[in-house]
Amino acid sequence: MPRIRLDLAYDGSAYRGWAAQPGLATVEGALRDALATIIRREVPVTVAGRTDAGVHARGQVVHLDLSDEEFDGLSRRREIEPAEAMRRRLSGVLGRQAGAVVLHSVREVPGEFDARFSALSRTYTYRIADQQLLWDPLRRQDTAWVRTPLEDRVMDAEAISVLGLKDFGSFCRPREHSTTIRELQDFRIRRGEDGIITALLTADAFCHHMVRALIGACMDVGEGRREPGWLASRLREPSWDQRVRLAPPQGLVLESVAYPEDAQLAGRVSQTRAMRPGS
Repeated sequence: MPRIRLDLAYDGSAYRGWAAQPGLATVEGALRDALATIIRREVPVTVAGRTDAGVHARGQVVHLDLSDEEFDGLSRRREIEPAEAMRRRLSGVLGRQAGAVVLHSVREVPGEFDARFSALSRTYTYRIADQQLLWDPLRRQDTAWVRTPLEDRVMDAEAISVLGLKDFGSFCRPREHSTTIRELQDFRIRRGEDGIITALLTADAFCHHMVRALIGACMDVGEGRREPGWLASRLREPSWDQRVRLAPPQGLVLESVAYPEDAQLAGRVSQTRAMRPGS
């Protein structure tokens, strides 16, 4: 059975998150409805990383399995490869829905490829406008508006303090039988020449609400609600509690997901499952 990789982007403000929910508009729901239209059956999909309601993606990755007949049958003209035919037909259906999902590419991948467990890392960005002069209504859907000025250099120091392989239980909403140990490979916060503060985070994986909780904690320090060193001290108490502040969802974008070479896919899946039992 051909395994197919989809690379897509979406405006999360149009959806109640990634995961399909009865009666609610979700990204997975829109994608599965579109697949059912062109494949003529329900097609399960596996995603690299679930996003919350209001969170966007530029580089989301999904995989799914089709039969040879289903995949080859998508090409009605011999000069068009099945993958390109699928991209065109699926894009057409998605465009008739909310119009907020864009399919960038479709390609056949080895059977060992797993959009979730093969990933080496995920990278997110987060945009903040911390003064009213920077509030651009045309970018309201992808930028968090903050009324209190933030000390971006202090926030950056906080970000650096939590890099590495650690238990991020203080910044992850707990899920039964899932680990909160993650490797935060990059976390930096900079103010651009336009005045917008942008955070960049890369990790092997992020647990539930981890990115928004880390950004929220940095914002607490940046506006003086918490003393410098707050994030490092919270890591020493790996438990989710009322002190957690989630940053607004609209500033967050899944930028990209990195994968190993094809020959290393199976090994990466085994390694990831061993590191995160029960996930």
